[in-house]
Amino acid sequence: MSYSRRDFLVAMGAATAAASVTSKALGALARPALLSAPAEMAVGEGVGGAGMSCPFRLAVINDEITQDFGRACEIASKDFGLSWIELRGMWNKNLADLDSSEVAEAKKILEKNKLRVTDIASPLFKVDWPGAPLPKGRQHRDEFHAAFDFKQQDQLLDRCIELANVFQTDRIRCFDFWRLDDQKPYRAAINDKLREAAARCAKSNKILLLENEMDCNTATGEEAAAVLHAIPNKNFMLNWDPGNAAAIGSTPYPNGYELLPENRIGHCHCKDVVRKPDGKYAWAPVGSGIIDWVGQFRALKRAGYHYAVSLETHWRGAGTPEASTRISMQGLKATLQKAGITC
Repeated sequence: MSYSRRDFLVAMGAATAAASVTSKALGALARPALLSAPAEMAVGEGVGGAGMSCPFRLAVINDEITQDFGRACEIASKDFGLSWIELRGMWNKNLADLDSSEVAEAKKILEKNKLRVTDIASPLFKVDWPGAPLPKGRQHRDEFHAAFDFKQQDQLLDRCIELANVFQTDRIRCFDFWRLDDQKPYRAAINDKLREAAARCAKSNKILLLENEMDCNTATGEEAAAVLHAIPNKNFMLNWDPGNAAAIGSTPYPNGYELLPENRIGHCHCKDVVRKPDGKYAWAPVGSGIIDWVGQFRALKRAGYHYAVSLETHWRGAGTPEASTRISMQGLKATLQKAGITC
Protein backbone atom coordinates (compact mmCIF):
# COMPACT_ATOMS: atom_id res chain seq x y z
CA MET A 1 0.00 0.00 0.00
CA SER A 2 1.31 3.50 -0.82
CA TYR A 3 0.65 6.66 1.09
CA SER A 4 0.66 10.26 -0.06
CA ARG A 5 2.16 13.14 1.83
CA ARG A 6 -1.37 14.39 2.37
CA ASP A 7 -1.98 11.30 4.49
CA PHE A 8 1.09 12.02 6.57
CA LEU A 9 0.50 15.71 7.15
CA VAL A 10 -2.62 15.09 9.17
CA ALA A 11 -2.18 17.07 12.37
CA MET A 12 -1.71 15.12 15.58
CA GLY A 13 -4.54 16.54 17.69
CA ALA A 14 -4.56 19.96 16.04
CA ALA A 15 -5.40 21.33 12.65
CA THR A 16 -2.65 22.11 10.19
CA ALA A 17 -2.12 25.81 9.99
CA ALA A 18 0.43 26.06 7.24
CA ALA A 19 -0.81 27.91 4.18
CA SER A 20 0.06 26.78 0.67
CA VAL A 21 1.35 29.35 -1.78
CA THR A 22 1.56 28.70 -5.51
CA SER A 23 5.07 28.65 -6.92
CA LYS A 24 6.14 30.89 -9.75
CA ALA A 25 8.91 28.56 -10.82
CA LEU A 26 8.13 28.25 -14.53
CA GLY A 27 10.35 30.54 -16.49
CA ALA A 28 12.31 31.55 -13.41
CA LEU A 29 15.53 29.95 -14.58
CA ALA A 30 16.29 33.01 -16.69
CA ARG A 31 17.40 35.56 -14.10
CA PRO A 32 20.26 37.96 -13.35
CA ALA A 33 23.62 36.45 -12.46
CA LEU A 34 24.21 35.78 -8.78
CA LEU A 35 26.63 37.63 -6.58
CA SER A 36 30.23 36.56 -6.73
CA ALA A 37 30.82 33.65 -4.40
CA PRO A 38 33.55 33.61 -1.76
CA ALA A 39 36.07 30.79 -1.84
CA GLU A 40 34.34 27.41 -1.77
CA MET A 41 34.32 25.25 1.32
CA ALA A 42 36.42 22.17 0.76
CA VAL A 43 34.52 18.91 0.39
CA GLY A 44 33.81 17.50 3.85
CA GLU A 45 35.04 20.59 5.72
CA GLY A 46 33.37 21.62 8.92
CA VAL A 47 32.64 19.14 11.70
CA GLY A 48 30.36 19.77 14.64
CA GLY A 49 26.94 21.16 15.37
CA ALA A 50 25.36 23.25 18.09
CA GLY A 51 28.21 22.60 20.50
CA MET A 52 31.91 21.88 20.17
CA SER A 53 31.37 18.31 21.41
CA CYS A 54 28.64 17.51 18.90
CA PRO A 55 29.90 15.04 16.28
CA PHE A 56 27.23 16.14 13.80
CA ARG A 57 26.26 19.35 12.03
CA LEU A 58 22.98 19.77 13.89
CA ALA A 59 20.65 21.76 11.64
CA VAL A 60 17.07 22.49 10.62
CA ILE A 61 15.45 23.07 7.24
CA ASN A 62 14.68 26.77 7.25
CA ASP A 63 11.19 26.78 5.76
CA GLU A 64 10.00 24.08 8.13
CA ILE A 65 10.00 26.92 10.71
CA THR A 66 8.58 29.78 8.65
CA GLN A 67 8.74 31.38 5.21
CA ASP A 68 10.21 34.47 6.91
CA PHE A 69 13.89 33.70 6.41
CA GLY A 70 15.10 36.29 8.90
CA ARG A 71 12.94 34.87 11.66
CA ALA A 72 13.83 31.28 10.74
CA CYS A 73 17.55 32.05 11.03
CA GLU A 74 17.09 33.92 14.28
CA ILE A 75 15.23 30.97 15.80
CA ALA A 76 17.80 28.48 14.50
CA SER A 77 20.73 30.48 15.84
CA LYS A 78 19.48 32.07 19.05
CA ASP A 79 16.71 29.76 20.23
CA PHE A 80 18.02 26.41 18.97
CA GLY A 81 21.70 27.30 19.36
CA LEU A 82 22.61 26.01 15.89
CA SER A 83 25.55 26.87 13.68
CA TRP A 84 24.11 25.16 10.58
CA ILE A 85 20.94 25.51 8.53
CA GLU A 86 19.56 23.71 5.48
CA LEU A 87 18.15 25.86 2.67
CA ARG A 88 15.04 24.84 0.71
CA GLY A 89 12.82 27.90 0.21
CA MET A 90 12.00 31.29 1.65
CA TRP A 91 9.59 34.17 1.18
CA ASN A 92 7.14 31.75 -0.46
CA LYS A 93 9.63 30.91 -3.22
CA ASN A 94 11.75 27.88 -3.94
CA LEU A 95 15.44 28.57 -3.38
CA ALA A 96 16.16 28.14 -7.10
CA ASP A 97 13.69 30.94 -7.87
CA LEU A 98 15.41 33.64 -5.83
CA ASP A 99 16.68 36.64 -7.77
CA SER A 100 20.07 38.23 -7.14
CA SER A 101 18.76 40.77 -4.63
CA GLU A 102 17.00 38.05 -2.64
CA VAL A 103 20.14 35.91 -2.64
CA ALA A 104 22.13 38.89 -1.37
CA GLU A 105 19.60 39.48 1.42
CA ALA A 106 19.67 35.81 2.37
CA LYS A 107 23.46 35.91 2.64
CA LYS A 108 23.30 38.96 4.90
CA ILE A 109 20.80 37.21 7.15
CA LEU A 110 22.99 34.11 7.38
CA GLU A 111 26.05 36.18 8.23
CA LYS A 112 24.11 38.17 10.84
CA ASN A 113 23.07 34.96 12.56
CA LYS A 114 26.45 33.24 12.11
CA LEU A 115 24.90 30.30 10.27
CA ARG A 116 26.57 28.05 7.70
CA VAL A 117 24.67 26.14 5.04
CA THR A 118 24.63 22.34 5.11
CA ASP A 119 23.34 21.91 1.58
CA ILE A 120 21.06 23.18 -1.16
CA ALA A 121 17.85 21.19 -0.57
CA SER A 122 16.82 21.40 -4.19
CA PRO A 123 13.85 19.79 -5.98
CA LEU A 124 16.19 18.32 -8.61
CA PHE A 125 14.63 15.31 -10.40
CA LYS A 126 11.41 15.52 -8.39
CA VAL A 127 9.45 15.23 -11.63
CA ASP A 128 7.88 12.46 -13.71
CA TRP A 129 10.19 10.19 -15.68
CA PRO A 130 9.36 10.85 -19.37
CA GLY A 131 7.53 8.11 -21.20
CA ALA A 132 6.64 6.09 -18.13
CA PRO A 133 2.98 5.42 -17.25
CA LEU A 134 1.68 7.53 -14.40
CA PRO A 135 0.92 5.58 -11.21
CA LYS A 136 -2.70 4.68 -10.62
CA GLY A 137 -4.54 6.81 -8.10
CA ARG A 138 -1.66 9.21 -7.61
CA GLN A 139 -2.53 12.05 -5.25
CA HIS A 140 -1.15 15.53 -4.68
CA ARG A 141 2.46 15.68 -3.46
CA ASP A 142 4.20 18.54 -1.68
CA GLU A 143 6.62 20.28 -4.04
CA PHE A 144 7.66 23.17 -1.76
CA HIS A 145 7.04 25.93 -4.30
CA ALA A 146 8.85 24.09 -7.11
CA ALA A 147 7.29 23.59 -10.53
CA PHE A 148 10.15 22.66 -12.84
CA ASP A 149 9.52 20.10 -15.58
CA PHE A 150 11.83 17.38 -16.90
CA LYS A 151 13.22 19.56 -19.69
CA GLN A 152 14.37 22.13 -17.13
CA GLN A 153 16.34 19.73 -14.95
CA ASP A 154 19.74 20.37 -16.52
CA GLN A 155 19.24 24.11 -16.09
CA LEU A 156 18.06 23.52 -12.55
CA LEU A 157 21.21 21.57 -11.74
CA ASP A 158 23.35 24.41 -13.08
CA ARG A 159 21.38 26.82 -10.92
CA CYS A 160 21.88 24.63 -7.85
CA ILE A 161 25.62 24.48 -8.42
CA GLU A 162 25.64 28.26 -8.72
CA LEU A 163 23.68 28.59 -5.47
CA ALA A 164 25.96 26.11 -3.72
CA ASN A 165 28.94 28.26 -4.66
CA VAL A 166 27.28 31.43 -3.40
CA PHE A 167 26.12 29.90 -0.11
CA GLN A 168 29.47 28.11 0.35
CA THR A 169 28.25 24.55 0.62
CA ASP A 170 29.56 21.48 -1.18
CA ARG A 171 26.24 19.55 -1.20
CA ILE A 172 23.16 19.51 -3.42
CA ARG A 173 20.12 17.35 -2.61
CA CYS A 174 18.25 15.51 -5.38
CA PHE A 175 15.63 12.80 -5.89
CA ASP A 176 15.11 10.08 -8.48
CA PHE A 177 11.76 11.02 -10.03
CA TRP A 178 8.20 10.44 -8.89
CA ARG A 179 7.57 6.85 -7.91
CA LEU A 180 6.44 4.45 -10.63
CA ASP A 181 4.26 1.39 -10.11
CA ASP A 182 6.99 -0.57 -11.88
CA GLN A 183 10.37 1.13 -12.13
CA LYS A 184 12.31 -1.89 -13.42
CA PRO A 185 11.99 -1.00 -17.15
CA TYR A 186 13.31 2.51 -16.45
CA ARG A 187 15.75 1.98 -13.57
CA ALA A 188 18.90 1.75 -15.70
CA ALA A 189 18.05 4.99 -17.52
CA ILE A 190 17.23 6.72 -14.23
CA ASN A 191 20.59 5.64 -12.84
CA ASP A 192 22.30 6.96 -15.96
CA LYS A 193 20.69 10.36 -15.36
CA LEU A 194 21.83 10.39 -11.73
CA ARG A 195 25.32 9.29 -12.75
CA GLU A 196 25.49 12.09 -15.32
CA ALA A 197 24.36 14.66 -12.73
CA ALA A 198 26.97 13.43 -10.25
CA ALA A 199 29.68 13.81 -12.88
CA ARG A 200 28.58 17.37 -13.58
CA CYS A 201 28.65 18.12 -9.84
CA ALA A 202 32.13 16.62 -9.54
CA LYS A 203 33.47 19.15 -12.03
CA SER A 204 32.48 21.86 -9.52
CA ASN A 205 33.67 19.90 -6.46
CA LYS A 206 30.10 19.29 -5.34
CA ILE A 207 28.50 16.25 -3.75
CA LEU A 208 25.13 15.09 -5.08
CA LEU A 209 22.89 13.78 -2.29
CA LEU A 210 20.09 11.41 -3.27
CA GLU A 211 17.26 11.55 -0.74
CA ASN A 212 15.23 8.43 -0.12
CA GLU A 213 11.68 9.72 -0.48
CA MET A 214 8.52 7.63 -0.26
CA ASP A 215 6.93 9.41 -3.23
CA CYS A 216 10.00 8.78 -5.40
CA ASN A 217 11.62 5.65 -6.80
CA THR A 218 14.13 5.30 -3.98
CA ALA A 219 12.14 5.25 -0.75
CA THR A 220 13.82 2.78 1.62
CA GLY A 221 17.23 1.75 2.82
CA GLU A 222 16.97 -1.39 0.72
CA GLU A 223 16.29 0.62 -2.44
CA ALA A 224 18.95 3.20 -1.57
CA ALA A 225 21.58 0.49 -1.14
CA ALA A 226 20.83 -0.82 -4.62
CA VAL A 227 21.17 2.62 -6.21
CA LEU A 228 24.43 3.38 -4.39
CA HIS A 229 25.80 0.06 -5.63
CA ALA A 230 24.79 0.89 -9.21
CA ILE A 231 26.28 4.39 -9.05
CA PRO A 232 29.72 4.16 -7.40
CA ASN A 233 30.73 7.79 -8.03
CA LYS A 234 32.47 8.98 -4.87
CA ASN A 235 30.59 12.29 -4.92
CA PHE A 236 27.21 10.54 -5.19
CA MET A 237 26.00 10.04 -1.64
CA LEU A 238 22.79 9.41 0.26
CA ASN A 239 20.62 11.87 2.14
CA TRP A 240 19.42 9.21 4.58
CA ASP A 241 15.87 9.88 5.75
CA PRO A 242 14.64 7.18 8.16
CA GLY A 243 11.29 8.97 8.47
CA ASN A 244 10.57 8.64 4.76
CA ALA A 245 11.48 4.96 4.84
CA ALA A 246 9.28 4.31 7.87
CA ALA A 247 6.37 6.17 6.27
CA ILE A 248 6.21 3.61 3.48
CA GLY A 249 6.23 0.67 5.90
CA SER A 250 9.95 -0.11 6.02
CA THR A 251 12.04 -0.44 9.20
CA PRO A 252 14.82 2.11 8.65
CA TYR A 253 16.91 1.16 11.66
CA PRO A 254 18.38 -1.31 11.99
CA ASN A 255 17.07 -3.14 8.90
CA GLY A 256 17.49 -0.52 6.18
CA TYR A 257 20.54 1.19 7.64
CA GLU A 258 22.53 -2.04 7.95
CA LEU A 259 22.40 -2.45 4.17
CA LEU A 260 23.87 0.98 3.50
CA PRO A 261 27.57 1.65 2.91
CA GLU A 262 28.20 4.00 5.83
CA ASN A 263 30.86 5.95 3.97
CA ARG A 264 28.26 6.91 1.34
CA ILE A 265 25.90 8.66 3.77
CA GLY A 266 26.45 12.39 3.32
CA HIS A 267 23.42 13.90 5.04
CA CYS A 268 20.64 12.81 7.40
CA HIS A 269 17.08 14.14 7.76
CA CYS A 270 15.29 13.76 11.07
CA LYS A 271 11.56 13.34 11.61
CA ASP A 272 9.40 10.66 13.15
CA VAL A 273 6.23 8.76 12.30
CA VAL A 274 3.46 6.94 14.15
CA ARG A 275 1.19 4.24 12.83
CA LYS A 276 -2.50 5.11 12.93
CA PRO A 277 -5.33 2.64 13.68
CA ASP A 278 -6.13 2.40 9.97
CA GLY A 279 -2.59 1.19 9.27
CA LYS A 280 -1.45 4.41 7.63
CA TYR A 281 1.30 6.61 8.97
CA ALA A 282 1.39 10.18 10.28
CA TRP A 283 4.29 12.46 11.11
CA ALA A 284 5.29 12.94 14.74
CA PRO A 285 7.90 14.88 16.75
CA VAL A 286 11.34 13.26 16.74
CA GLY A 287 11.58 10.68 19.51
CA SER A 288 7.85 10.10 19.89
CA GLY A 289 7.28 7.70 17.01
CA ILE A 290 8.27 4.24 15.86
CA ILE A 291 11.80 4.99 14.60
CA ASP A 292 14.70 3.86 16.79
CA TRP A 293 16.45 7.21 16.63
CA VAL A 294 18.59 6.43 19.69
CA GLY A 295 20.02 3.39 17.93
CA GLN A 296 20.36 5.29 14.67
CA PHE A 297 22.28 8.18 16.22
CA ARG A 298 24.60 5.79 18.05
CA ALA A 299 25.26 3.91 14.82
CA LEU A 300 26.06 7.10 12.93
CA LYS A 301 28.47 8.19 15.64
CA ARG A 302 30.17 4.77 15.68
CA ALA A 303 30.61 5.00 11.93
CA GLY A 304 32.40 8.34 12.27
CA TYR A 305 29.59 10.20 10.50
CA HIS A 306 30.09 13.94 10.97
CA TYR A 307 27.82 15.61 8.45
CA ALA A 308 24.37 17.08 8.91
CA VAL A 309 21.65 15.80 11.20
CA SER A 310 18.92 18.11 10.00
CA LEU A 311 15.41 18.45 11.39
CA GLU A 312 12.71 18.22 8.72
CA THR A 313 9.72 18.67 11.02
CA HIS A 314 6.71 17.91 8.75
CA TRP A 315 4.58 17.30 11.87
CA ARG A 316 2.16 20.17 12.44
CA GLY A 317 0.43 18.99 15.60
CA ALA A 318 1.31 22.12 17.58
CA GLY A 319 -0.83 24.21 15.23
CA THR A 320 1.85 26.19 13.38
CA PRO A 321 5.09 25.26 11.63
CA GLU A 322 7.15 27.28 14.13
CA ALA A 323 5.51 25.85 17.25
CA SER A 324 5.70 22.33 15.84
CA THR A 325 9.37 22.72 14.91
CA ARG A 326 10.20 23.97 18.40
CA ILE A 327 8.65 20.86 19.93
CA SER A 328 10.33 18.55 17.44
CA MET A 329 13.73 20.18 17.98
CA GLN A 330 13.31 19.58 21.71
CA GLY A 331 12.56 15.96 20.91
CA LEU A 332 15.58 15.71 18.62
CA LYS A 333 17.97 17.07 21.26
CA ALA A 334 16.44 14.87 23.98
CA THR A 335 16.86 11.82 21.75
CA LEU A 336 20.48 12.71 21.07
CA GLN A 337 21.05 12.93 24.83
CA LYS A 338 19.46 9.49 25.29
CA ALA A 339 21.97 8.24 22.74
CA GLY A 340 24.78 9.74 24.83
CA ILE A 341 25.42 12.56 22.35
CA THR A 342 25.55 16.21 23.39
CA CYS A 343 24.61 18.77 20.75
